[in-house]
Amino acid sequence: MTAILQIDGVSKRFGGFLALNDVSCDVTEGRIHALIGPNGAGKSTLLNVISGVTEPTAGNVAFAGQLYTGHRPDAIHALGIARNFQHVRLFKGLSVLENVMVGSDAQIDRGTWSDLFDFVVPSGDRDTARRQAQDALEFVGLGQHSNRVLDQLTLVDQRRVEIARALASQPRLLLLDEPAGGMNPSEIQDLIGVIRKIRSIGITILLVEHHMRFIMTLAEWITVLDAGRVIADGEPEAVRRDPTVIAAYIGQ
Repeated sequence: MTAILQIDGVSKRFGGFLALNDVSCDVTEGRIHALIGPNGAGKSTLLNVISGVTEPTAGNVAFAGQLYTGHRPDAIHALGIARNFQHVRLFKGLSVLENVMVGSDAQIDRGTWSDLFDFVVPSGDRDTARRQAQDALEFVGLGQHSNRVLDQLTLVDQRRVEIARALASQPRLLLLDEPAGGMNPSEIQDLIGVIRKIRSIGITILLVEHHMRFIMTLAEWITVLDAGRVIADGEPEAVRRDPTVIAAYIGQ
């Protein structure tokens, strides 16, 4: 199977702290790939390196065979990599639809932004962005909320808006950081359905999550980090039985 994302010897140092230490792994196209490990293992740092938020101290990252280490987040986004964040990052002054249009608009050749949303684009492009955004909201089950303001939505639904915004850019790879945070069991089951639906349309998913039942239900491949190093990489059942993983993270 083809690797859509290749992480080769990535290290990241913050002063005297080595957050990532020679991390290498491949994300296979079409898979749901989970990145797990204890707090402080380097999971979110690795997502930040992949998405360009953080530049690695050493090593390289390639997407679809193209090296892009050190590129800006907008350039990486344009390659076809989209993400959410562990803490919801939405624009409170915009409607649900307008928030998702921000993601859709990233794929449109445009001028500059003015007052955040009044960007300079031809009306036809704005219509395209609106249509893509509405389709993404329908996809995640929030189509009926498109004209609402964010304060009228629960935190769970705001997380879905972030996922819709990422989908509106029509990515090939979706990065999800703690998507199940704060959800109850019923909401987690709904999220599992959404993520499987995303994978079913050909989008590869790399997700960070602490909820082990969620991971073991959903993931097709798991990479485990501990203290910035990869300690396991394989299918869920093999990872679950790995003594090193049990000792470092899962527990007896």
